[in-house]
Amino acid sequence: MLAKAISPDNQRVTLRDPAWVRWSVMALALGFLALFVLLPLATVFVEALRRGLGPYFDALAKPDALSAIRLTLLVAGIAVPVNLVFGVVAAWTVTKFEFPGKSLLITLIDLPFSVSPVISGMVYVLLFGLHGWFGPWLRAHDLQIVFAVPGLVLATMFVTFPFVARELIPLMQAQGTDEEEAAASLGAGGWQIFWYVTLPNIRWGLLYGVLLCNARAMGEFGAVSVVSGHVRGLTNTMPLHVEILYNEYNFVAAFAVASLLAMLALVTLAAKSALEWRWGDALSGRGH
Repeated sequence: MLAKAISPDNQRVTLRDPAWVRWSVMALALGFLALFVLLPLATVFVEALRRGLGPYFDALAKPDALSAIRLTLLVAGIAVPVNLVFGVVAAWTVTKFEFPGKSLLITLIDLPFSVSPVISGMVYVLLFGLHGWFGPWLRAHDLQIVFAVPGLVLATMFVTFPFVARELIPLMQAQGTDEEEAAASLGAGGWQIFWYVTLPNIRWGLLYGVLLCNARAMGEFGAVSVVSGHVRGLTNTMPLHVEILYNEYNFVAAFAVASLLAMLALVTLAAKSALEWRWGDALSGRGH
């Protein structure tokens, strides 16, 4: 199965699969990618443009669609920066310090991965809903969290906060603390160590975590569906608006909004690739 190849200097032995094995594995991987990723993505755009560009842009220009787009960007624009800060702080805490309850903190960071988004949305309803734990106090102070923008932000933050931390923790554990300790021994302060030592080492991991967090924030459905109340034009994000349009058999409009979500994801990935291509060589001295 494996062919053994010896380098000219006879110092390294490598194993190489036969050509037919390599091509079969690549064909299988590309076929899987085309069937489960590229084909559904292409279908979204084909269905969105089935009736031409006019109906496509008309669907995106509807007041409810524009409201859903603005709300999605607003929720992601709040949740992602907050989770970026939390992720960096959590990763720094876990990897640079030893303290009681460290394993518990790591478990809590992973909690949203194991809890259904629908359950997390229901928890916020039980806490902040009209008949929830804090409902009477919120009503007395004329504050509304559930079925309003704050509830959407909280639900989105909950389901997305592990992404940045979980990307940085293994990276920072692998890098160790030698460089930070050296900088501290030379008199550098905490912020100087972070900005000039730690951050350059984690920049690509941080960027990747932010991209994942942003993609999940814009595409989240389960948690925001529970806390939104489905008020058209007010609390419907783009995924919720797509569901409403599809249930109304307005397929062109549904796929038009879905294609915009897909384009936002593709633009995010393109920005990451362009950033790595443009500045990768200049910044490749250290980092992920």
